[in-house]
Amino acid sequence: MRKDSPETFKELLQNVQNIAIITHWNPDGDAIGSSLGLFHYLKKLDKNASVIVPNSYPEFLQWLPNTHEIVNFQNHEEKASEILTKADVIFTLDFNSYKRLEKLGDILENAKVPKVLIDHHQQPDDYPTYYFHDVEACSTCELVFDFIEGLGDKELIDKKIAACLYTGLMTDTGSFRYPNVNYRTHFIVSELLKTNIKPSDIHSAVYDNYSLKRLKLLGYTLSKKLKIINGYPVAYFTLSEEELQRFDYQKGDTEGIVNYPFSIKGIKVCALFNESEGIIKISFRSKGTIDVNTFARTYFNGGGHINAAGGKSTDTLAQTEAKFVELIKTLF
Repeated sequence: MRKDSPETFKELLQNVQNIAIITHWNPDGDAIGSSLGLFHYLKKLDKNASVIVPNSYPEFLQWLPNTHEIVNFQNHEEKASEILTKADVIFTLDFNSYKRLEKLGDILENAKVPKVLIDHHQQPDDYPTYYFHDVEACSTCELVFDFIEGLGDKELIDKKIAACLYTGLMTDTGSFRYPNVNYRTHFIVSELLKTNIKPSDIHSAVYDNYSLKRLKLLGYTLSKKLKIINGYPVAYFTLSEEELQRFDYQKGDTEGIVNYPFSIKGIKVCALFNESEGIIKISFRSKGTIDVNTFARTYFNGGGHINAAGGKSTDTLAQTEAKFVELIKTLF
């Protein structure tokens, strides 16, 4: 854990006006929820805040308040670059390395203004000027709540901020069932519920808004693509670009699929391989002390948490699968 003092952040915010908020490539619920939660808080401080994402995010998150103000760097590079040029400080949320930003990372690396990291992933790079980092946090949304609370502004958390933060808490904990959930998680939820957000409505907005084709993709993946490594508690899926296109794949359609094999007795590691534009994107999950973060960092140019990490490969899907099957055995 590394956190600069509330006094440091109070002084910082008193001396800046234009604030850019950046999150990672392929933003998920925690990325968008934490970014918008911070955005709404900074607006209440009369700051000129902007949220920039490297590329598009799933449609099931577009109900969150003020998503229409998010700037997609991939589609609006000039506008995003202008915001960054004018920024007095840049907040980086839910990632800890410029590698998670693709092309946007090069621009951020050259930006000379202070940078603040708010994140819960392991082994952050040394680019930030200020840190609000804790690997014990269940989500970056938890840390945004802590950040606001630490500044003495918990009373500023309204229904908009609460909806954003609850979304990230919910999605990054698997609806509060993952091992990263503790008393603090539920304390924060109870504080957010005081704003009269409705958890059932948020859950429905996120998880009951998929297309029929997404459901068919899930059925196909479970029935046709599940593989278990003989003699090892490892299950995984591979999906080629052709297979994804067959089901009219939309961003977010494979969200959560990687976890399904954990319902099989004895399975301790799961993986999902998605092919897109010559890149294989990989999700790793594990149980107990099996460290997929180190595994992803060592072999697949990725990282994350001990039990949840991501990676990527420029090899073919078949080559990547063969490499995984051989190397994952080293964890046992």
